[in-house]
Amino acid sequence: MFQPNAKIDATDPTLLAGWISRKDLAEELSLTVDTLGRWEARRFGPPCVRAGRKVLYRRRAVQDWLAAQEMPRAKAPGGRK
Repeated sequence: MFQPNAKIDATDPTLLAGWISRKDLAEELSLTVDTLGRWEARRFGPPCVRAGRKVLYRRRAVQDWLAAQEMPRAKAPGGRK
């Protein structure tokens, strides 16, 4: 049951387990924070959640998005695989 007067410990590492900040994701992907912001505006890139000014990405959603970006290998000339 939700207790409105219960205090939430913001330092609890499990609160945001499975989430990554825009800054950290930009570093992981070797992109700029601005690039991720432009992607969000264009509705491209991994889905994100806004909590006030904080932008968070669910790690699993980022992994799924990356997997979806995978390109199939091109066939070698001459019909070789």
